[in-house]
Amino acid sequence: MASRHQARERAVQILFQFDIHGQAGPWLDDFWVQYPLTEELRAFADRLVAGVRTHAKELDALIGSYATNWKVGRMPIIDRNILRLGCFELLYVPEVPAKVTLNEAIELAKSFGDDEASKFVNGILDKVLGADVRLARKRAFPELPVVGSDSHVKRET
Repeated sequence: MASRHQARERAVQILFQFDIHGQAGPWLDDFWVQYPLTEELRAFADRLVAGVRTHAKELDALIGSYATNWKVGRMPIIDRNILRLGCFELLYVPEVPAKVTLNEAIELAKSFGDDEASKFVNGILDKVLGADVRLARKRAFPELPVVGSDSHVKRET
């Protein structure tokens, strides 16, 4: 059974390709043929990709403000896209608890990044969550009831 975790994996893979190609092209249609999802999960993945692309400058500025001694453009492509996705989800997907977002980003970094990626992603997202004023509600109510399959902190099924 497909899960939102798989939708996030697809979103990160697509964002990685956008970072390389700069725009959509035949690669995107080919990707969805090779890695299909249910309609609901594809809509979630598309929402994440569109949101990250729409808010890329804002997300990069936010990440850059907490990434000590790192410029976002110099980060490994996969790390920066996992961070962008995590920040977007924290800021713009209110139905997903912050703990789920952080856990999912760490799992994505373990799957796609190098040995240090999960620590790097965790450190930056934890700083964003702890300091960004827009996230006060998620800090105050970390276990809000949610819609969909993100109702727990552990890896989704």
